[in-house]
Amino acid sequence: MHPSPIRSRLSGAASLGLAASLAAGLVSACATGNEAGGGGGGTAGVTGTTVKVGGVLTVTSATGYSTGGARLGAKARFDRANAEGGVHGRKIEFIGVEDDGMTPDKGAAAAKKLVQKEKVFAVLPVSAPQFGGAEFLEQQKVPWLGWATGPFWCGKQSAFGFNGCLAPKPGQGTQTWWGHQIAAQLGGVKGRTVWVQATDSTASKYALQTIGKSFTAAGFALAGTSAALPAQAPPQDWSPYVNKIMKSAGGRAPDVVVSVMAGGKFNSGLYAALKKAGYKGLITDATSYDPKVLADPQTREALDGVYAAPQFEPYESDAPDVTRMKDDLRKAGVTQFDQHAATGYWSADVFLKMLEKTGKDLTRERFFAATQDFSYENKGFGRIRFPSGKTESNGCGALVRLQGDRFTVAQNLKCFANTPL
Repeated sequence: MHPSPIRSRLSGAASLGLAASLAAGLVSACATGNEAGGGGGGTAGVTGTTVKVGGVLTVTSATGYSTGGARLGAKARFDRANAEGGVHGRKIEFIGVEDDGMTPDKGAAAAKKLVQKEKVFAVLPVSAPQFGGAEFLEQQKVPWLGWATGPFWCGKQSAFGFNGCLAPKPGQGTQTWWGHQIAAQLGGVKGRTVWVQATDSTASKYALQTIGKSFTAAGFALAGTSAALPAQAPPQDWSPYVNKIMKSAGGRAPDVVVSVMAGGKFNSGLYAALKKAGYKGLITDATSYDPKVLADPQTREALDGVYAAPQFEPYESDAPDVTRMKDDLRKAGVTQFDQHAATGYWSADVFLKMLEKTGKDLTRERFFAATQDFSYENKGFGRIRFPSGKTESNGCGALVRLQGDRFTVAQNLKCFANTPL
């Protein structure tokens, strides 16, 4: 290409003038960008009056499992904080959530959208069993908070589970509360056996180790574990899986069956098949505390009598912190209280406490520095401490049982000492 005739005739002085003009324009653009980014030296998502956040949830999935209620839970807590004046003069600008569809690639894309396009300060609530955005957020040094259910939460500077880390590395502390709460429900563990069922997803398979350890630490004998179920869809024929469970404890059925699967049709399918096969033992999982199950008679029948294990004090409790949470949820328009609304609420609550500790001068660097020595206790979800919460569970949980058309508190929230994995 030949040089432009216009460019070729520019004098040296004119060239210098153009360069100066371009430089001035860049400075002006940067200043505008910093002002848009807000206080804290131009930190993304922070202005003098707001902190911008958005989350990633599994709103929809092929199995029917959904954590979508966490959006309303987070909104309810942020609404109260904003009504009270915000944190250090800044209100929370909550832009909603992205749906990862329980697909890692979609989760990674959602995280990138929130950071690169929406320019959020932090990503929350995050509640997605196969979240694919963890490494990106860690690389970008963007805080993210939520219900920590998989190994991708653990050991990262940027990740903060309100419940700690449920997938510690060997030698680190893993929770015992679930095993101890079931032991209390049964009135003892002498001679009791347990089977743990997973799918072949990364998080579910890892949970075989941690949940198995929770029950053996509480005194149960492990009848067996399995991650043979495909993660994308439940089987048409449950009989091979059920037959194995029914003979796992020395030729007889185990006293307890634990599901660490991502809820939905997996749990209802397994439980219905177990009951059809004559299983009379105790069934427990971490996901079936959900009023939506009451709407479908077949699902309700499958889950009847099952003990769900939420990591917060149940809605049916009259504890003051739970009463206040329910009031906040109602003000936000929530009419059905599911466990995901609570996990979103408590994730937002912990984030607000972290902002308080960080102080008026809010940057991500100062946020991370402030949370290196952080502890918070609340009767609603128990306790959380960092940095220990990066490598081990907070050790707290409750039991709720579905009986007919309603849930009842079987064991109130209690915290137990962790044990090395």
